[in-house]
Amino acid sequence: MSGEQQLSGPDLAPGAPGVLASDLADGAPLLGHAGGEPVLLVRQGSEVFAVAAHCTHYGGPLAEGLVVGHTVRCPWHHACFDLRSGEPLRAPALNPLARYRVEEREGRIHVGEKLPPAPPRHEPGGPPTVLIVGAGAAGNAAAERLRREGYTGPITLLGGDDPLPYDRPNLSKDYLAGNAPEEWIPLHPREFYDDQMIDLMPGSRVVAIEPKAKSVTLADGARMFYGALLLATGAEPVRLDIPGAELPHVRYLRTLADSRAIVERAKKARHAVVLGASFIALEVAAALRTRGVAVTVVAPEDRPLAKVMGPELGDFLRALHEEHGVSFRLGNKARSIGEDTIELASGERLAADLVVAGIGVRPAVALAEAAGLAVDRGVLVNEYLETSAPDIYAAGDIARWPDPYSGERIRVEHWVVAERQGQTAAANLLGRRERFSAVPFFWSQHYDVVINYLGHAESWDLIGVAGSIRDKNATVTFRKHGKILAVATLFRDRDSLEAEQAMEHDTEAALANIVSRR
Repeated sequence: MSGEQQLSGPDLAPGAPGVLASDLADGAPLLGHAGGEPVLLVRQGSEVFAVAAHCTHYGGPLAEGLVVGHTVRCPWHHACFDLRSGEPLRAPALNPLARYRVEEREGRIHVGEKLPPAPPRHEPGGPPTVLIVGAGAAGNAAAERLRREGYTGPITLLGGDDPLPYDRPNLSKDYLAGNAPEEWIPLHPREFYDDQMIDLMPGSRVVAIEPKAKSVTLADGARMFYGALLLATGAEPVRLDIPGAELPHVRYLRTLADSRAIVERAKKARHAVVLGASFIALEVAAALRTRGVAVTVVAPEDRPLAKVMGPELGDFLRALHEEHGVSFRLGNKARSIGEDTIELASGERLAADLVVAGIGVRPAVALAEAAGLAVDRGVLVNEYLETSAPDIYAAGDIARWPDPYSGERIRVEHWVVAERQGQTAAANLLGRRERFSAVPFFWSQHYDVVINYLGHAESWDLIGVAGSIRDKNATVTFRKHGKILAVATLFRDRDSLEAEQAMEHDTEAALANIVSRR
């Protein structure tokens, strides 16, 4: 998705000048190229590693990322790779980096041919079979990690609204705006799942789980047994309950089919009304404006996203959207929807030949609840993502887990969190006893502005701003009782990475220093 990759830095190929070994500082990435491909060199002690220079997720520049031990982290969306093996250690990247042979001759470092992919780790044992209910972020990531770890038993991905797992964040961003072709949307081609012997069963709906029998029942009456089960059923959009809500031009955005339908409507629509001022709703507004559709956002709050981002960023986002032609009707709700208009509670009527509702989602916990699993505003799991039933795990939008950083039990509806939980659940299906301790992360895109957000703050008593939000160069912190719970950044990718590392190690002093930079 990165397009053309320009070559820069020294030519590292054999026969070229290469780079002086003494110029390669420990832990400082150096961008060069070899054989016509961008290459990243990193020294760690006596070892020097050479890997592909761009993240396998969206092509982020790893030379601008952060090296931590034998890993490199992408500045765009915080993917993490092992420098030794090239393996993707943390989502959202799912594919490994290419590795290159490193040669040192007469004090100069050169890069040779590509190395073969690192072999999977072969873990003995594991459950006889793995069933994964839900083929979204968490389910797909879990299936992939199981195979990367060398698990050889049957893996079945049940559910999913499309034949292949796909990149959901893009549905409200570049794909909806018309800047990303549909071939970018599947996470992998069908051949990948065939090669990995991951059995995809799209459209297969699980209607019951029997924990004692270790089986699930499908809507068609078929019964499947499991050695271990991962629940990754995600969330469902909150539906409108007003007259006209069932009209064909009223759409929601959760699935690829939803996004396709909005794209088709947008080709002829002149006036769109977006109900809600959530991240998804505002991203939809930005995408529709990119397509030239007039957009009005209607929401009950006084500021968009103020409950999540605070008043400063809320006002910034409203002004940003207004600069791009979006109108707002805040402090208001829809009363009814007609064929080409929408009536607000205030009595105002707005032209609307397309209505998109983004008024929130609810975790899909009915299946877990009916099976007798512990549920409280989500499926309750421990630090290993185990539910209250043996051999059943939960990950993604439905999981409420004990967050080691905040000390609270939280549930987060973010793509990266879901993928990382799927990866952790897979490790624990194999008996690893790997705690889920990743700091929650998401990004939101509005035109050419991207906001990165770390941590989780359901409430706060102090907001701090370093830099200038208006100038799109800022770090915003959310504190409660003196503790920094969350960090949002505007065009400060490096600071976001460093803040993530500080939060992982719960080093308050280091975190405070990072977020105070002007």
